Amino acid sequence: MSNDFFEKASQKLMESNEIDRNLYTELDVKRGLRNADGSGVLAGLTKISGVVGSKKIDGKLEPVEGNLMYRGIDIVDLVSGYQKEGRHGFAEVAHLLLFGNLPNSGELRVFEENLYPRMGLPRRLVNASILTYTSSHVMNALQRVVQTLYVMDDNPDDISTPNVIRQSMELIAKLPTATAYSLMALKHKFNGEALHIAPPNSDYDLAQNFLYMLRPNGQFSVLEAELLDLALILHAEHGGGNNSSFTAHVVSSSHTDTYSAISAAIGSLKGPLHGAANANVMYMMSNVKDNVKDWKDKDEVAAYIEKIVAKKAHDKTGLVYGMGHAVYTKSDPRAVVLKDKARDLANAKGRSDEYQLYLNIEELTPGIFQKVKGSTKVISPNVDFFSGFVYDMLGFPQEIYTPLFAMARVVGWCAHRMDELLNGGRIIRPGYKSVAEKRSFTPMKNRS
Repeated sequence: MSNDFFEKASQKLMESNEIDRNLYTELDVKRGLRNADGSGVLAGLTKISGVVGSKKIDGKLEPVEGNLMYRGIDIVDLVSGYQKEGRHGFAEVAHLLLFGNLPNSGELRVFEENLYPRMGLPRRLVNASILTYTSSHVMNALQRVVQTLYVMDDNPDDISTPNVIRQSMELIAKLPTATAYSLMALKHKFNGEALHIAPPNSDYDLAQNFLYMLRPNGQFSVLEAELLDLALILHAEHGGGNNSSFTAHVVSSSHTDTYSAISAAIGSLKGPLHGAANANVMYMMSNVKDNVKDWKDKDEVAAYIEKIVAKKAHDKTGLVYGMGHAVYTKSDPRAVVLKDKARDLANAKGRSDEYQLYLNIEELTPGIFQKVKGSTKVISPNVDFFSGFVYDMLGFPQEIYTPLFAMARVVGWCAHRMDELLNGGRIIRPGYKSVAEKRSFTPMKNRS
């Protein structure tokens, strides 16, 4: 078929699907499953996590300091607790999100003994799914790995709770390895780089192993591993209403298998409106660094950010990526936690001047939005404003920024899948109202 066919077909499709935008308001359609005030339509109940960024006072949403709770525990307290005790926390956070309690030392040991040995990928999976059919996008590669694991599972369709727990732990353990191998395969096939495939080290946890497998020399610092562990914790869960977690709910409500549900969630996260935020921040920051000579000069920084907001610079969208969030207003607690730890890594890497540039943009952007757009909306940096910078300091290429998100969020997806299977009860099926005009069938000979 010629390109001309697709162009004409596209035009027909747009004409036949065009809907009067006023109808959405008249019929009170909750586009994006959002209410008129911007809050989400209540579609379910959960004990897994809670996200608060505003409060309704006298019928109006008012900004408040952001709050994220994992199983009722404030994320700031959770992170502070395990950091004070001098250990990584991703495994115990995974236990908390999956099973509802912070594990004691014995429970954590048993959990880790059942988690870490599952990190390895079967050789035939690596050869067939990753090295033979190498994808140019790591997220696509992860979907294929997940679907291949279905084929290799002796009991893939059993949705009993013990079996889904087993499958969930397989996926949580294997996604870091699949991400590292898929990136190495991509760089080998498309960039001509040497192929490096290292099996997981039995002495390391997930964060340590990811750094170990990703680096040919297998070396990493204590601080680097701490930062990655923290980033994984902060991205592990964010309520049942975000696009990928809700996808896991929707697909699981049909009682399909675990691999199909998680593959669908990965597909959702791959979409640039969901999973590309920190990469967009890095593209923007690269542009800012090219155009601002003195990163410490707030006047010069402000002048260039003003050009970005006025759609005269960078990608001319008027967006300052990483500033603002769909839920949080005054603050994103994840950004607050990550920012403090990022300072330590920036100092260690000799990038404190660049860190200060981020702080200057954080400070100046709200006032610039008010000046240029007359906006009084309260905005603050979200977690992606700093996570891309952290990943860059860790030496990660942007091809795995979203896969890193998936490596962490698979914990939340699995928790929400089990939540849906246990509490959902009905297949998720919202309504769509047809607004097509009634027409009669036209015989072939009478069609123009």
